[in-house]
Amino acid sequence: MARWAFVLAVPDMNTSAQYFRDVLGFRTSWEDATDWRLAERDGVRIMLGRCPTDMHPSALGSHNWFGYLDVNDVDGLHAEFVARGAVCSAPKDTHYGMRQTRVRAAIKTNLTTQG
Repeated sequence: MARWAFVLAVPDMNTSAQYFRDVLGFRTSWEDATDWRLAERDGVRIMLGRCPTDMHPSALGSHNWFGYLDVNDVDGLHAEFVARGAVCSAPKDTHYGMRQTRVRAAIKTNLTTQG
């Protein structure tokens, strides 16, 4: 994965942090903070911000994804995520030259990987 940093509003901090840790394989920190958790993996940093009253990401319709991550092996990462219980689209080649999969997070926000 290339180095990226995202900020993601989540309605349930503990559920979201647990999903990023247990299903997506991120290391989580900032457990003592009340409104933030940091999820890190391979140089990718996702700051999960507790926003229980904000618009739910699923209300954004087809644009409820929050970012792309460049990876060397989309198929391998897809297999890892699915083995851990993630709901993902099958990897596919797009007409714009990318191979990608969509990863549905517990918070119902898509994280798209491409490689």
